[in-house]
Amino acid sequence: MEEVAGGKVKKPGKRGRKPAKIDLKAKLERSRQSARECRARKKLRYQYLEELVSSRERAICALREELEMYKQWCLAMEQGKIPSEIKALLSGEEQGKPQQNVSKLTKAAKADANSHSPW
Repeated sequence: MEEVAGGKVKKPGKRGRKPAKIDLKAKLERSRQSARECRARKKLRYQYLEELVSSRERAICALREELEMYKQWCLAMEQGKIPSEIKALLSGEEQGKPQQNVSKLTKAAKADANSHSPW
């Protein structure tokens, strides 16, 4: 239905600005460039995640080794034997030295796990 306003005939339809005639080759090239950039971002994201997983796996291995060491110490102490490492720690505490040997692996594993931020 056509309306007359101020002597001009208005046709119903879309309002606003008409889309400009965009060069189709330029549009296609922009789309290709965007896709290339997207693939590059995806590749970097996957590399980052692989590095993160690898560092966490190393930290887990270090913690498992430490846990196994503590298990061995407990088994030895249950048999009435005091492992030389514990004797060294006890003598170090008596002399006021910090406990570096026991916590070294734990600190290294925690630092490795915390050193990676997502962005």
